[in-house]
Amino acid sequence: MDLLKTGKFIQELRKNKNLTQVQLAEKINVSEKTISKWECGNGFPDTSLILPLCEALNITANELLAGKRIETNEEYRLKAEENLLELKNEQEKSAKHLLTLEWVLGYISIIVLLSMVFVASFCPLANGWRIGLILFGVLNCFVGVHFCLKIEQLAGFYECAKCKHKYVPKYSQVLWSMHFGRTRFMKCPKCEKHSWSKKRINSK
Repeated sequence: MDLLKTGKFIQELRKNKNLTQVQLAEKINVSEKTISKWECGNGFPDTSLILPLCEALNITANELLAGKRIETNEEYRLKAEENLLELKNEQEKSAKHLLTLEWVLGYISIIVLLSMVFVASFCPLANGWRIGLILFGVLNCFVGVHFCLKIEQLAGFYECAKCKHKYVPKYSQVLWSMHFGRTRFMKCPKCEKHSWSKKRINSK
């Protein structure tokens, strides 16, 4: 997606309708700065704002994503497929980044916990400080693990080894399931059988 092209398209449509940035912002309940950011190519509307913006500018979501008017049915179809593929690629990139963040967050949480335990065990401190450091390390690790599991749940999806159905499990399933790396023993919501489901970030 070319943000600069889309931004210029939004600006052109706004001006054609004789709307200021303030007026357009009021129509879709955002700030003037948000409109300016989009038009400068420094951002793109959230999914909840795409339809209101399209309605205000009298265009389709497909045209917004393409950054231009789409005239023919065939061109519309091809652009729709192109936009869907682009959105799919963006989702996969986002999932990869989140899964990398999961590893980083997990390692940092463990390192902080071990550091606190080491300091509390071997440094000359009062008992109150020792307990405080250990509790801080445990709490930090607990929060870190929670966010890691949340990322594990939502980034990408799992594929059932039995029926190949792809699904996003509940948080409780991820929390309590046995696992080896990112392969987890879970119940598939489609075939309702337990299997070692593998984490996937694409449909291949």
